[in-house]
Amino acid sequence: MANDAAKTHRILHVKIKTPSPDAAKLVATMMQNAAPMYKAFADVHIRLLRNVDDPTRFLQVVEYQADQAVEQSRQKIASDPVTQNIVQAWRALFPGSVEIDVYEDATGTV
Repeated sequence: MANDAAKTHRILHVKIKTPSPDAAKLVATMMQNAAPMYKAFADVHIRLLRNVDDPTRFLQVVEYQADQAVEQSRQKIASDPVTQNIVQAWRALFPGSVEIDVYEDATGTV
């Protein structure tokens, strides 16, 4: 239980706009390639969603439980060369169309 108290729950959203709906396989492959990076830092669950009204828009949802020390140094991780290479690859394939947001669950506070 003490170990659970040292964990922080976060939800990462990676929003991707592709040039065509046919890019779904490429997005899924990139998601699989990035999974080991996420798993290196935390207990993680990853999903890929496609917008039913616009099949060129995808949302990768990454839910993770990270050690508080890792969460506190999230900016440091974001500046890590491996992490930057993955983000650069996404942005190179889908220029101007990748957004990344990090959320915390506020359900208990509303």
